[in-house]
Amino acid sequence: MITFLREGFRASTSPRTLLLASLAGLPFTAAHAQDAAQPVPAPDGAVVLDTITVTSGKTGDKVINDLAGSSVVTRRQIDLFQSSRISDALQGVPGVAVQETGTDPGQAVNIRGLQDFGRVNVLVDGARQDYQVSGHGANGTFYLDPELIGQVDITRGPVSTVYGSGAIGGVVSFRTRTIDDILKPDETYGAVQKFGAGTNGAGIVTNSMAGARIGTAADVFGQFLYRNTGNYRDGNGDKVRDSESELTSGLFKFNLYPADGHTVSGSALLQNYDFANNGDTGVGTRFRNDVTANTFTLGYRFNRPDIPWLDLSLKGYYTTTEDRKRVITPTTTYGSLGVRPGAPLSYSMDTAGFDVSNTARFETFGLNHALTFGIDGAQDDAHTRDRAGGYGAAFTPSGTRNLFGGFMQDEVRFTPWLRAVGALRFDSYELSGGGVTSDGSRVSPKLTIGIEPFKGIEFYGTYAEGYRAPSITETLIQGSHPFPIFNILPNPDLRPEVAHNLEGGVNVQYDGVLKAGDSFRAKASVFHNEIDDYIDSVAVGPVYNVPVVPGMPVQVCAFVPRLCAIGIQDQQYQNIARARLQGAELEAAYDWGGGFVSVAGTLIDGRNTVTGDPLNTVLPNRISTTIGFRLLDETLTVGTRLTFVDDTKWNVSNPEKGYGLVDLFASYRYDENISGDISIQNVFDRQYTQYRNSNASPGLTAKFGLTVKFASR
Repeated sequence: MITFLREGFRASTSPRTLLLASLAGLPFTAAHAQDAAQPVPAPDGAVVLDTITVTSGKTGDKVINDLAGSSVVTRRQIDLFQSSRISDALQGVPGVAVQETGTDPGQAVNIRGLQDFGRVNVLVDGARQDYQVSGHGANGTFYLDPELIGQVDITRGPVSTVYGSGAIGGVVSFRTRTIDDILKPDETYGAVQKFGAGTNGAGIVTNSMAGARIGTAADVFGQFLYRNTGNYRDGNGDKVRDSESELTSGLFKFNLYPADGHTVSGSALLQNYDFANNGDTGVGTRFRNDVTANTFTLGYRFNRPDIPWLDLSLKGYYTTTEDRKRVITPTTTYGSLGVRPGAPLSYSMDTAGFDVSNTARFETFGLNHALTFGIDGAQDDAHTRDRAGGYGAAFTPSGTRNLFGGFMQDEVRFTPWLRAVGALRFDSYELSGGGVTSDGSRVSPKLTIGIEPFKGIEFYGTYAEGYRAPSITETLIQGSHPFPIFNILPNPDLRPEVAHNLEGGVNVQYDGVLKAGDSFRAKASVFHNEIDDYIDSVAVGPVYNVPVVPGMPVQVCAFVPRLCAIGIQDQQYQNIARARLQGAELEAAYDWGGGFVSVAGTLIDGRNTVTGDPLNTVLPNRISTTIGFRLLDETLTVGTRLTFVDDTKWNVSNPEKGYGLVDLFASYRYDENISGDISIQNVFDRQYTQYRNSNASPGLTAKFGLTVKFASR
């Protein structure tokens, strides 16, 4: 086994084979299970499929009961692996990956092969994160530290009609920490202090949290976070330059309870990141980056069991992300334009939005309904201020985009074994900038039917459509690439993308499978997503030659052709006729009290159906498993996570070899107030680069965290 993990994959044991074997075993496992009462979640939160989620519909239900490809990452999971980046926290979620560069804390979520420009709707406390900067990496990143997260809800596919425009890939909703994360219901005030440290550049982290309940009238919560990371080394022992960064962050929340059922809430999240880099490629002009990423929310909720027809939610939010850059060392190309050290460049995105919805629960003709109506809207204002060569302003243009939508969704229970979810969503947009305007609108339907022929096994089928408006950058980008020289052209005639998704799945839940008190949960799904008018960058116009020496005039090519590159064309974002993504996913867990085992697997294929070429955003097949044991009266949890990635993406522009990773973890709870966590990642110091990442991934890394709590009842 050790040799196998060191060497990576053999063709006979690919993730595709392992996942298909796991899927084939689901009916057998379920057929031999015994139905029992509701489970009691494990003390370390291993049975996460019993956690409540609201991303596929605002009514709230356990993940295992959700008729969609949904998952949850809990705070306990984040602590167990001492996650220091979002990619650490989401590593074991099927169908999900995170593109990142080691030299920038910003990250982009990929769901089922779709990412960038809002194809995945990323929310922080319900607020859209629409920041994007064009470069050689991801086109659409966000900044958030795992220590700020209380829970992550993920819904895969264009099925979340209730959570805003554009999510043809899915929704990732981050809920930041709250007073309930540090105080039990009978505790009135308290504080939690965490200190963490790590090797191989993991650096140090201090996390201070405090909260108080003011009788039944209000509660307040505050958090201060500091993280300092250093340059890490990859599996070959090579240092990844500029992978160091410094974060200072604060979070404040309050809840007011003026009367029974009424809640007024607000939050302010402030983050500041400081780092330096040479861009996505590591060979560009070197900049000092000062990033602020702030999110503010204000909301009202009314919910009382005796008034089932009124479950009202109103929320307004404002997010702003700005990267203020200063040139440290210009390249030859930038220097030839007169760019000098200290020259400023800034990118910013301000998003103001709102979300209003109500769910009415009632019965008609023996049918139980949960009928939800809502409207939402957001305005994106992108501003680029460039006094450092002009390339930044050309590739990330300034502009404004307005999104507005409304939806209606009805969850109907026909019989104990038959239910359905029907929904319609209306979307519209307006985009302007640089003298160019565009707009559009559409109604997208959704229908899901769930059938439970046997107690504990529920099958579902879904047809859903999604709508994504073109982004400001895709529409307005215009300029010349510095080297090699070619033009990038705007396209005000871009049409929105429309997704048509067919999905089928099964949810399995049984207790008392092999012994009293154990539990088995599994979700498996297959999907086929056709995207009309998919937007991609394509070569256009005539072929021409350009100099291979930075700063050399183009005219040289006419006299000395050997100094020039041939076959260059301009680039432009255009609608290709159709893209197709299809695949299968599995998420399963078994918990027997003394331990747990879980598995998550993904098979995805994506193609441009016009040319037959693969889509570069589609990730390799992957399967992971986590095995843990609880010892010493469940005060000690130890285990391992194995991750296998195959080499099926050999035929795309940036292939990577398959690889296998081993992580270890241990968690000790001295009592309810003192705990310690240790994780060792990439135990065998494997050299690998996660698909689409700009830098090689870290080698062997150990992390330690100590948490101390004080609370009063």
